[in-house]
Amino acid sequence: MNKDRVKGIIDEVTGSAKRKTGELTGNTQLRAEGMAQQVKGKVENAWGTTKDAVHDAIEDTEAHLDAHVTLRMKNPTADLECRKGK
Repeated sequence: MNKDRVKGIIDEVTGSAKRKTGELTGNTQLRAEGMAQQVKGKVENAWGTTKDAVHDAIEDTEAHLDAHVTLRMKNPTADLECRKGK
């Protein structure tokens, strides 16, 4: 979990509290601010999730490449075997 996701979750929770407080007190400005902060939090959380997914994909690709290079060093025909699987 990265800082964008943490910040997003905090904004979602804070926004939800503001929105509910605004609803209970009849304060439309507080309700609107809360709704806006909730949306901001959802966007931040989604951005953080995307960044995590890209980071994970890069790590998986690097691990595959490392394994491929190691296998190729041990077995020169491994490259042919790997290509057959595609």
